[in-house]
Amino acid sequence: MNNLSLYLLTVLIWGSTWIAVEFQIPASSADPNEQVTGSHVAAEVSIFYRYVIASLVIFLWCLARRSNLKFDFKTHLVFMAIGLLLFSLNYLCVYIGQGYITSALMAIIFSMVSWMNIFNARLFFGTRSGPRVIIGAVIGLAGLCLMFSPSIKDLALTDATVIGALIGMLGAYLASLGNMVSQATQKKKLPVMETNAWAMLYGGLFTAFVCLARGRDFTMDWSFPYVASLLYLAVFGSVIAFWAYLTLLGRIGANKAGYATIAFPVIAILLSVLFEGLTITATLLVGIMMVLAGNLTILNRKQRNG
Repeated sequence: MNNLSLYLLTVLIWGSTWIAVEFQIPASSADPNEQVTGSHVAAEVSIFYRYVIASLVIFLWCLARRSNLKFDFKTHLVFMAIGLLLFSLNYLCVYIGQGYITSALMAIIFSMVSWMNIFNARLFFGTRSGPRVIIGAVIGLAGLCLMFSPSIKDLALTDATVIGALIGMLGAYLASLGNMVSQATQKKKLPVMETNAWAMLYGGLFTAFVCLARGRDFTMDWSFPYVASLLYLAVFGSVIAFWAYLTLLGRIGANKAGYATIAFPVIAILLSVLFEGLTITATLLVGIMMVLAGNLTILNRKQRNG
């Protein structure tokens, strides 16, 4: 699959997972005007379910293909690091942080992964981001802020807001570090799917320990919305989307691949327009066009080493 297909697959799936996540977060919201559709299952438990299911799916896929799943201890330590950073701690931060701030503000905060990837790629790999990458990231982030401006214009700078924002930024940075570890593993020719199988399993198990430490009950919501959204997040949002994203990351680098964190909220907004009756405004349209312009700037084929 070519890079454009991988990128579109990542953005389209992750953009659609926002709807599914609404049915996973417990029925509470930082925004009093936001419609709540969550379940009674604790967020940490839902993350545990998601990644255990995802890892089992990948293990079955690998076994069917007779892939090699045996690795040495040092390689398993790398899998553990990816699992903690990409499939556990960052999600815990996002889910916990969103208990203090709105989903719109969290989307903007988490989009900072694109900038963190640029910084970390320079720090760990000496990768210099060309002017197209920098300019594209600036345009895209500005467009994203414009898109969500109606949701955050009346936001008060309270202690809760600051706490939520800091937790969200920590989650974004942990995700960026996970990107760096994954990029390093691909340089060592470790296969993406086999790596994800072990990493997601370790991430799920670590999340289980967090659940136990916080006294969470491993309850289950057997309603159709919860089960359907859980399976969608596990199979599409985790197995397929992370395969596409991490494969792309290994090919074009984290500094470019990270722009997906800015681009996929556009899909979420468009789906909200189609299915939730979100009103299309001039501000929204300009914001979307800015994100797309930043996307084209960063992924321009002429900029191969940026």
